[in-house]
Amino acid sequence: MSTGMMLTLVALAGFVLGLMAALAVNRWRGRLEEERPHAVVESPDALRLLDVLPQSYVIVDESDTVVVASTRAYSLGIVRNDRIDRPEFLQPVDRARERDGVVRASASIARPSDPTKAETHFALYAASIPAGGVLLLFEDNTEKVRLDRTRQDFVANVSHELKTPVGAIGLLAETISTVANDPEAVEHFSTRLMEENKRLSLLVQDIIELSRLQDSGGIHHSILVHVDGVVREAADRLRVTAGARQIRIVTGGVEGAQVYGDRRSLVTAVGNLLDNAVRYTRPHGRVSVAVVRGEEKNAGQVGISVVDQGAGIAPEDQQRIFERFYRGDVARTRDKGGSGLGLAIVKHVAEDHGGHVQLWSRVGQGSTFTLWIPEARLASALQPEPQKLQNQSEPQEKVKKEA
Repeated sequence: MSTGMMLTLVALAGFVLGLMAALAVNRWRGRLEEERPHAVVESPDALRLLDVLPQSYVIVDESDTVVVASTRAYSLGIVRNDRIDRPEFLQPVDRARERDGVVRASASIARPSDPTKAETHFALYAASIPAGGVLLLFEDNTEKVRLDRTRQDFVANVSHELKTPVGAIGLLAETISTVANDPEAVEHFSTRLMEENKRLSLLVQDIIELSRLQDSGGIHHSILVHVDGVVREAADRLRVTAGARQIRIVTGGVEGAQVYGDRRSLVTAVGNLLDNAVRYTRPHGRVSVAVVRGEEKNAGQVGISVVDQGAGIAPEDQQRIFERFYRGDVARTRDKGGSGLGLAIVKHVAEDHGGHVQLWSRVGQGSTFTLWIPEARLASALQPEPQKLQNQSEPQEKVKKEA
């Protein structure tokens, strides 16, 4: 238990004692049953003190009858008919009374309005008070639990992913030392060593980038960004890699679109989509990038669509493809390289910009990833025309839309 919470409970002990005494007087006068659950109305100062607590609260007497409770305790169905209706909340109350002290616990409950949704997690703090009563404080801990689980999964996944290149580098270095007199073997294993080093470097870079995006807590200083320039820079970064596989990168679509956001993050996101497309497109193939304006549900947004000629993504993998380190059997095999963080970064960038990522894919027909960002329409007329996209002489690839 944190020191702050302990001090809070101790400080409240005297207050609760006085409150219980005042309520006992009401009971003796035969008015408590008529006024419950608003028994503290006659003590407005006490009620104000309870209401300013960061936690919600329930106070029960020696028979577990609810003396007073916050409105949230009622709305969540924790208190009904002057009793604590959920056993997971009643258990710490009983333990605190038995120990005559303070008990910390946790509980998870389904939302009363829709039990099918994710559970809400609570941190519970119960403290015994004189005359057999108990003060129960509880606070919504759902976001903290989610972040803790995400952090644990992330650390576990990073540790697992690092083992492969680190272990391979160690083995290859050891092997090279044993074949020093064989130039062909040294060349072969040296090439493998550089590949594993590149994989490790890519993983570290993506971890740093994802950490930067998460730690920033969103975009704090948006600027007007020319989408044409974002596409051009991202494509230029991948041309050497694409050229080595004899893959053409073709750009096209509407010109002059602008959005508000962080240019560096947008270039990274589009670059990750292009990197994936180049990896999974067959040699001598084509990767197309098109800037489009949304219609219907995507009206008012600019889309940057990246179309590949890969094997496509199986339907069962499409729902999880944006998870960190997720690798589908078809779409993201380890022999294609990559860190497993690229699409997670794309999703994070999209959400930070108030947008989303749309995926269209069929096995055997390739995939289209579209990054949608709200368009800055008012500012576009005031800005100078950006340079035209490269490769306008190339035929534009028709962008597949979501079926």
